[in-house]
Amino acid sequence: MLRRKPTRLELKLDDTEEFESVKKELESRKKQRDDVDVVGVATSSDMVAASGVSGDGKTREQMINERIGYKPHPKPNTLPSLFGNLQF
Repeated sequence: MLRRKPTRLELKLDDTEEFESVKKELESRKKQRDDVDVVGVATSSDMVAASGVSGDGKTREQMINERIGYKPHPKPNTLPSLFGNLQF
């Protein structure tokens, strides 16, 4: 295999300025999206409370777990639960 000389990378002042401007733009977009999400969550929770759909006070995670049939409570580690009812 042929060996080539290492490529030299040069970082210019323009490159760092461009990076900072792009970084600030992405942060501002993220902040706006988070603000919209917070407002969206508040309005959706107000609508749910107004419609009375979720009157039992379950969290979103609990509702999802219930819907998919997931029970996050572990089984106790006792002999019958580990090996079943073994009869000799």
